Amino acid sequence: MIMYMYMYIPIFMFFLSCLMFVSNRKYLLITLLSLEFIVLTLFLFLFLFLYKNNMSEMYFLMVFLVFSVCEGALGLSILVSMIRTHGNNYFQSFNSLMC
Repeated sequence: MIMYMYMYIPIFMFFLSCLMFVSNRKYLLITLLSLEFIVLTLFLFLFLFLYKNNMSEMYFLMVFLVFSVCEGALGLSILVSMIRTHGNNYFQSFNSLMC
């Protein structure tokens, strides 16, 4: 029972981060930070899963980290372009129908 307890911690962190993602819709920066927290908890869960199953090929974690860095860079570029065009990062002032 105690041996499998370390697998429940990332699952709890994942659901907590999903709750944070759903509840915070005022600022884009907080939303992006909660998405990054989701990615980090998924990385932790994958690492623990691969380590528990004695899989020596951990190259999948590097691929996962590369895609998560690309996702973070894309989110930051959207945030910078939104601040340049609208002046703030409120979701209420952002209308996707206007250019």
